[in-house]
Amino acid sequence: MRVLLIAEQANPEWVSVPLEGWSHSRAIARVCDAHVVTQVRNRDAFARAGLVTSKDFTVIDNEPVARPVWRAATAMRKLGFGWTLETASQTLPYYDFERRVWSKFGERIVRGEFDVVHRLTPLSPTIPSVIAGLVRRAGVPFVWGPINGGVPWPKQFTGVQHAEGEWLSSIRDAYKWLPGFDATRKHASAILVGSSDTLAQVPEKYRDKCVYVPENAVDPSRFQTPREGPPGTPLRVCFVGRLVPYKGADMLIDAAAPLVREGKLRVDLYGDGPQRPELEALIAKQGMGEGMVLHGHVAHAELQDHVRAADLFAFPSIREFGGAVVLEAMALGVVPIVVRYGGPKELVTERSGYLLELGTRDEIVRQLRAALARIVADPSVLAEKARAGRARVAKHFTWDAKAQQVLATYQWVRGRGPKPAPTIPLSDE
Repeated sequence: MRVLLIAEQANPEWVSVPLEGWSHSRAIARVCDAHVVTQVRNRDAFARAGLVTSKDFTVIDNEPVARPVWRAATAMRKLGFGWTLETASQTLPYYDFERRVWSKFGERIVRGEFDVVHRLTPLSPTIPSVIAGLVRRAGVPFVWGPINGGVPWPKQFTGVQHAEGEWLSSIRDAYKWLPGFDATRKHASAILVGSSDTLAQVPEKYRDKCVYVPENAVDPSRFQTPREGPPGTPLRVCFVGRLVPYKGADMLIDAAAPLVREGKLRVDLYGDGPQRPELEALIAKQGMGEGMVLHGHVAHAELQDHVRAADLFAFPSIREFGGAVVLEAMALGVVPIVVRYGGPKELVTERSGYLLELGTRDEIVRQLRAALARIVADPSVLAEKARAGRARVAKHFTWDAKAQQVLATYQWVRGRGPKPAPTIPLSDE
């Protein structure tokens, strides 16, 4: 299968979407004859990883458009505007990026040098493709995704929404008026959706093109050594994430405080962000001494050693699109506690972790406190959940597993196999 992979965001030395784009593209290249097209800022990192320009990848230099837009978006973030504005700002540079992709590869696509053209990143469903129709008119299937995003702000947390600077979320649907919105969905042979929330955003007339492929995955070579031994005393809980209101670190602090003061629980929080001073004050107010520690930023490569030392991974985020850090905890045999909302609800099952019902802040705090108290009273329940979590990740959430899911989609759009029909969430069986 000869595949042209469009991965504008792909970089092995970064985190978040660029790391996803890199990891996914390399996994696909292990099962297909894949050539990656990426943005020029990723060139040196690709080369340091051993890839060869022209043979393995091609770079597109749209910096004359991308750089000033990036600078403007960065300035707006510093003024307190949220991620919705930043995502919207990527649209114009991406239009230019794809225009340049077609200029470089259009003739080769028309000549039939590729069996599939697959736009892998950006992940946002709000950024249309300007070449989807051109690819289809050339007689080549266009695969889009996995796209993910658009988790609605919970009505119980409008205050958090405003604290995050997400003033534009209420008019987020304006992206449906962007040039290419309908054409992208019309001309795509397959739309890979990363969550049930994203699937719900796809117009009904295009749902038959959708295939569920989870956004996140892990590299099993990085998680070969799980935590060992029975839970300790006190039971150890960790949190990893940016210290911003929607991640819910403050809810964990309030929920855990009584058990920490009793010496039954220790909580370690890893991350940094604008909420840090507030959280430090909250920890001091609760009077928990060394039983709850905010460690600040830790390099991504070092995080797993800290997570592996814990018995539980508490992550009460109330608006998470993906949740890669939850999968990393599960891969290490650390049992997660998440809110049944957004991406984490499709990663964690009752067999592999704990799911709190979405509610008000007080309701989530009460549920989390009760769950922690039950586990402290009988920590033996964690062993089986840890085993189930590691098995679930190994079966469904490795990059190679995702590559096989994507390969099945390629075969379907080329008429070589049935349409994949995975369930959301993927079954433990």
